[in-house]
Amino acid sequence: MPSGNFMHIEIDIHTHTIASGHAYSTLAENVAAAASRGIKLLALTEHGPAMPGGPHVWFFANMRVIPRLMNGVGILRGIEANIINLTGEIDIDRAMQQQLDIVLASLHETVLAPTTKSKHTKAVVKAMASGLIDVFAHGGNPAFPVDVDEIALAAAAYKVLVEINNSSFTTSRPGSAKNCAALAEAVARHNGNLIFGSDAHIACNVGRFDECRALIEEIGIPKDTVISSSCNRLLTFLSERHKTNLRELFEALK
Repeated sequence: MPSGNFMHIEIDIHTHTIASGHAYSTLAENVAAAASRGIKLLALTEHGPAMPGGPHVWFFANMRVIPRLMNGVGILRGIEANIINLTGEIDIDRAMQQQLDIVLASLHETVLAPTTKSKHTKAVVKAMASGLIDVFAHGGNPAFPVDVDEIALAAAAYKVLVEINNSSFTTSRPGSAKNCAALAEAVARHNGNLIFGSDAHIACNVGRFDECRALIEEIGIPKDTVISSSCNRLLTFLSERHKTNLRELFEALK
């Protein structure tokens, strides 16, 4: 368990609601949980439309109706897109990507069958190179081994964040811890940036990062490598990636 002195976390980059089809809380319930845990910026990142049971593309097109602030918590309108093939394509197009504040991308067995380490790595690097994704999510999944140095070098070159996913240590993707550690070390080694995501599929897990913190402390990752403690730092990162609709959040959370 973490010592409690690593850092204060202001952001949860990765959460799901009942709209994903296999999660169990509403957006309002997730926001209430985030507020109770001191989370200032919450990303709504339902699974992309290629995921069985996931929302229709219209769900993402209509996210502009979601208020920027709910219960004092800033809302990022996002998606956890699926990498759908070995050429690194994802399940939304550029027009949709430009409407969203943040795009996570990940590999899921229900969308793309696992193959080889080399092919997984190339798919992720191509997804990063496309300019469509902001965060590579749960990259420690043992079902999809990757070359961590290649991934970290690409993340630094294409300015993509690499997520350390709390649920990978608890309820999802068993066996991820060793891979997550290796990926985090590679990102730090190649001057990239990490960010924490709860990957909460129920409100009681929103804003919970005990396992992420424990891992980062154990392997000695520099604090500055992890940008989860600064809303301004994340919003600046997204703005530099040509996200244009964040002024209200900058003002509310400064």
